Amino acid sequence: MIELSGVAKSFTLYNQGGAAIPVMAGAALSVAPGECVALTGASGAGKSTLMRMIHGNYLAASGRIVVGGLDVAAAEPREILALRRHVLGYVSQFLRVVPRVPTLDVVAEPLLAVGVPVEAARDRAAALLARLNIPRPLWDLSPTTFSGGEQQRVNIARGFAHDYPALLLDEPTASLDPGNREVVLGLIEAAKARGAAILGIFHDAGARARVCDREVDVSAFAVAP
Repeated sequence: MIELSGVAKSFTLYNQGGAAIPVMAGAALSVAPGECVALTGASGAGKSTLMRMIHGNYLAASGRIVVGGLDVAAAEPREILALRRHVLGYVSQFLRVVPRVPTLDVVAEPLLAVGVPVEAARDRAAALLARLNIPRPLWDLSPTTFSGGEQQRVNIARGFAHDYPALLLDEPTASLDPGNREVVLGLIEAAKARGAAILGIFHDAGARARVCDREVDVSAFAVAP
């Protein structure tokens, strides 16, 4: 479902005379349906950069990034948007939403985007918000007013609302208390059981051991100075 080969990335610092900073080269990995793979490596090794390239936020310098049959590294923007709508979900550490949109609609939006009727989408959103212990009086408010932990749970609810065939998870248990951490791990296990291919960053060693089938150390793709 997710397959990378020969992926390279560098950043150009235009405010520093155009200096090029190589990040990685020769990155390769694969994630099968029903499998969860953890990206590991020291801070700054390129874990988040690799995830952003898979999601299409960063453009790879070279190589192939195939998700559900689409090479993200060579795809048109409209193809990447369609991939994100139907195939590839992404739970980041930060919630980015339009202010004043109610939390219930923020979570329901991925379902509405694929044609789920409004009532059914809102029911699914409500079930996830309740499961993740977001108080009912908050559902009609914008999540931009919430605490960091509450925003993280809204982000998780949104990411798991639609049954994406592939999921990218960036520290999904960060900022969570033990009870909500258990809920999130249960959602990941359920996604694996239905056949989702999951690639994640898990600094929580216990969570990584529980839900991940294997690890890929991105330090192996670092460019030697």
